[in-house]
Amino acid sequence: MDANPANFPDADGRLRMQDPRKQYPQPPFSKQPQPAPGLAQDMDPKPDHGETSYRGSGKLEGRKALVTGGDSGIGRAAAIAFAREGADVAIVYTPSEEKDAREVIELIEAEGRKALALPGDIKDQAFCKTLVDEAVRELGGLDILVNNAGKQKTQPEIGDVTAEQFDHTMKTNLYAMFWITKAAADHLPAGASIINTASVQAYKPSEGLLDYATTKAGIVAFTKALSKQMIKKGVRANVVAPGPFWTALQPSGGQTQEMVEKFGEESTFGRPGQPVELAPIFVLLASQEGSYVTGEVYSATGGSEAVA
Repeated sequence: MDANPANFPDADGRLRMQDPRKQYPQPPFSKQPQPAPGLAQDMDPKPDHGETSYRGSGKLEGRKALVTGGDSGIGRAAAIAFAREGADVAIVYTPSEEKDAREVIELIEAEGRKALALPGDIKDQAFCKTLVDEAVRELGGLDILVNNAGKQKTQPEIGDVTAEQFDHTMKTNLYAMFWITKAAADHLPAGASIINTASVQAYKPSEGLLDYATTKAGIVAFTKALSKQMIKKGVRANVVAPGPFWTALQPSGGQTQEMVEKFGEESTFGRPGQPVELAPIFVLLASQEGSYVTGEVYSATGGSEAVA
């Protein structure tokens, strides 16, 4: 029997053998400024989060997942994949991202899974506790926690980084992860998984992302320390550290518009990654197939130097 996906015309397009350099759009892209945090549906080209390209196989049947930043980008890809793998999913997002979030909720429900929308500001400690409590109550428990929401704003020099921006980045990327994880810890049963999104910026920081890179290095250290605590309860904690990925974070201030035009061209692929290309990593770390993995950093950097 021929099992080569390339010979099946209705196979998942991501599984057909093809040149990965040409699998997705390459720069140059158009300038496309957006107010932060940005909307995926306003991007050109639109990112592939797995809306039609990700197919599940029951790896997370019956699980309960909470994903911050689940409206677009990497969080959206994880949320879609989790639902396609059989999980109920709660997504956290800011009210300005409602249009993107509605699409994700509909995609989750289309899989016959329960979807929970949790709009709010994760810079607010009280909201971080409330969102965990609501997810546990509405989903009937919590097995997977993905701390993914992030703030990124490029600035050429340290003098251009205001105290307000620094505080916003720290609270969104670090404090919220701490508050949410602390609130969730006692709800996570043995076999549960915590997945935190860092970045290649933790190891190869760009000069214009001083505050962002600082938080991403902190996420790696936080998760490695946390993993040693949580495994005593049978809970694993790991990091996903992407390189350049085509998400709404980039045109909404994460890069200059000149950098958006050529975003991803520095990778050995000559293009940025698409969020769906990270989905299988999140699924592995969330599932029992990753049962011997904790305190690790999984990278997808487009051929950048290896991340330790």
